[in-house]
Amino acid sequence: MSRSISLGIAVVSALCFGFSGPMAKYLGAAGLTPIESVWVRMAGAGLILLLVLAVARPRALRIPRDQLGFFAAYAVIAVAGVQALFFLAITRLPVGVTLLIEYTAPVLVVLWVRFVRRVRLSRAAYLGALVAVVGLGVVVEVWQGLRLDALGLGLALLAAACCAGYFLMSDNLRVDPLGLVAWGMIGAAVVLVPVAQPWGIRWAAFGESATVAGYTLPVAGAAACLILVATVVAYVAGVTAVRRLSAAVGATVATLEVISAALLAWVLLDEHLGVAQLAGGAVVLLGALLAQTATAARQAVPVSTDEPVLTGVQGR
Repeated sequence: MSRSISLGIAVVSALCFGFSGPMAKYLGAAGLTPIESVWVRMAGAGLILLLVLAVARPRALRIPRDQLGFFAAYAVIAVAGVQALFFLAITRLPVGVTLLIEYTAPVLVVLWVRFVRRVRLSRAAYLGALVAVVGLGVVVEVWQGLRLDALGLGLALLAAACCAGYFLMSDNLRVDPLGLVAWGMIGAAVVLVPVAQPWGIRWAAFGESATVAGYTLPVAGAAACLILVATVVAYVAGVTAVRRLSAAVGATVATLEVISAALLAWVLLDEHLGVAQLAGGAVVLLGALLAQTATAARQAVPVSTDEPVLTGVQGR
């Protein structure tokens, strides 16, 4: 597969992920809570991937015994944590702003690699982290006394932390990535059962329509788009692209999700970002790109010879 085709697949993945927030808003308008929407998304996508892989690639579903703990942590942090916190955050913040905050995750990865893994990084990595923090300050308009909802901001930052965990856990995978995604979604759905309580979901809502900002969509259609487009296609395309591109390129292209989600939220939800937030978002993405590329572009020199050498950080 040529590099241009691989880049195209990565772009498709990012664009598909962009449907997550807008479609979740319609499920919320239909009466589903954020956690219920997450559960429907994870359970639906997980079952579809399990069925497809069971027929087309059964070996991908084999879990090595020594990797059971890793699979469990992946399901809780990289899938359930990211999705649940994101869906909770968008009930209090615009979709675009929530994604901008979540995409400070590469900066958190830089900090983790430097201070926990004790790996030296280039100056560009630290510059990128600083630029992203400044951009975040512009997004939340700190000069206005933090105009954004404080709880929503906290939830978005926690989502960013879990997203950073996703990047770190996806680094140098020793298991089949498609199997990991499938079991991760099923595991996340199982973990969320006590809080989502799927038996209490108003399933009749899926036969109705929901209206957000004057736009109406069938709830079943919104759910199908969330499961098939924003999850199954997005994850499978993302994994396919990252396996054929460098980790830095894959993670960089993934930031297009912020742009696609903001545009879709504008079209489908009538959510407009202010000039300052648009400018701040551009700065955040620039900083995250600089930090991510600097982290993955060179093999950093470890502080101690006993520490691992960083070879890359994969995005979803």
